[in-house]
Amino acid sequence: MKKVLFCLVPLLFLLSACFSDPVQDDLIDYNNQELKKAAQLEKEAIDAYDSVTGANYTSDAVMYDTMTSEVIPTYRKFVDELENIEVETDELRKVHEGYIKAANTQYNAFIKIVSALEKQDRNLIAEANAMLDEARKGIRDYNAAIKKLAKEHDVKIDEPKTQRENSL
Repeated sequence: MKKVLFCLVPLLFLLSACFSDPVQDDLIDYNNQELKKAAQLEKEAIDAYDSVTGANYTSDAVMYDTMTSEVIPTYRKFVDELENIEVETDELRKVHEGYIKAANTQYNAFIKIVSALEKQDRNLIAEANAMLDEARKGIRDYNAAIKKLAKEHDVKIDEPKTQRENSL
C-alpha cells in the first residue's frame, strides 16, 4: 500500500501541473503584486491633479505649480513602474500594453497642460483635453479587458487597480 501511495502522490503533483493555467497565474501575480506600487503612484498623481482642476481650480499659478511639482513627476514615476512590469503571457501582455499606452497619453496631456499654462494658449488646452479623453477611453478599455481576461481564466478581481477613469 505504501508503494502505491509513494508512486501515486508524485503522479498527482505532475498531473496538477499539467492542468495549471499560466494566464491565471500571471494575472493573479500581476493584480496582487506587480500593480501595487504603480497604482499608489497613479492615485497620488491623480489626486494632486484633481486638487487643482474642476471645482477645485483656484488659479493658473496654483495649477502650474501643482502640475510641475507633484502631478507630472509622480505620474512619470507611475508610467516608469508600469513599463517595468514584466508579464509572462501574451494575453496579459497585450492588455498591459494598452494600459501603458493610455498612461503615456495622459502623461503627455499633463505636459501639454503645463505648456498651455506657460503660453496662455487655449488651443493647447483643447488639445490636452482631447488627449485626456483618449487616455480615459484607453483606461476604460484596459479595465474591461482585465475584467474579461479574469472571467475567462477564473480569477476574481474586485475592481481593476487603476485610478477611476472618470476622475479627469
